[in-house]
Amino acid sequence: MSKIAAGLERAFARGGFAEPSVETLRDAAGVSLRTLYKYTPSRDDMVLAALENRHQRYLSHVFDGLPDNTEDATNAILARVGTWMAKEASHGCLFHAAVAADPNSDTLRRFLKRHKAEVASRAAAATGLEVAETELLVIVEGLTQAWPLHGDAAVEAAIRLAHALRVSLG
Repeated sequence: MSKIAAGLERAFARGGFAEPSVETLRDAAGVSLRTLYKYTPSRDDMVLAALENRHQRYLSHVFDGLPDNTEDATNAILARVGTWMAKEASHGCLFHAAVAADPNSDTLRRFLKRHKAEVASRAAAATGLEVAETELLVIVEGLTQAWPLHGDAAVEAAIRLAHALRVSLG
């Protein structure tokens, strides 16, 4: 299943959610059509499998092995988001793209909300800024939106904003 989900993630990241045909998705997953449908019986299931794979990879990339010092952890999180954007998501957030492709899907909206809530919660815990979970999410989301236009300058700005947040909270 992890091989299928990783292939589906790559296909949707490359071609969007409306474009890839089932044959393209099968090829990306590297399995037969029968096996693809065994594990993901519908296109919606394929999208969810891809997003779950992306979710786990993103959380691991951003939050695994952070420094113990909360200020260093803050800087590392934001730098890692920048690295993720450069290597994995130069066109923006795949979770927002999925909702944009199917705006009436409650399942996708719940998934997006769960993903962002977990990012915010983990960021707050790692940075010692539990009282500023929403503010941290706004900084991370702003970084993901600004990165395609500003690259590393967006990372530096996000780090300055996080530092200002920490100072404002005393």
